[in-house]
Amino acid sequence: MNVHIPVYTIGALAKASGVSAPTIRFYEETGLIPKARRSASGQRHYEEADLSRLTFIKQCRDIGFGIEQVRVLLDLSVSQERDCVETRDIAQAHLDEVRRKLEELRALETRLAAFVKRCNEACAGGPGSDCVIFKDLAGFRPRSCCGSAQVTGTSTLSRT
Repeated sequence: MNVHIPVYTIGALAKASGVSAPTIRFYEETGLIPKARRSASGQRHYEEADLSRLTFIKQCRDIGFGIEQVRVLLDLSVSQERDCVETRDIAQAHLDEVRRKLEELRALETRLAAFVKRCNEACAGGPGSDCVIFKDLAGFRPRSCCGSAQVTGTSTLSRT
């Protein structure tokens, strides 16, 4: 009985997984995926297991896990001895980081919205050099823990 095992070239694997060929080579070099078998002419040949592993890696990277986190998750995904709590803890740490970044982005959104609102109310349509956004940016002072402005030196915009 002759069993046919699907074989992928690096281009076919890239297309099937949605990962570029250079990224596949990088993952091989860093040990995230095993080195490919080579044909007599030196062409890389991959199997279905490589596609599954690569798809797993891509999903991890798409949701923002770093390379070392992916490496640990790959190890955990095949381990019978390690507790899945490790996986949960990695995901929780990443979730905490995402939430921290979201808070930073919300603060940035609020600040930018205030700039746009002030511009619309004070100077929209006037000369760009007179835009209140420039004045706001030049005069920004970080607040101390008590709410008073910290004196960190003066900031001016120079016009050249």
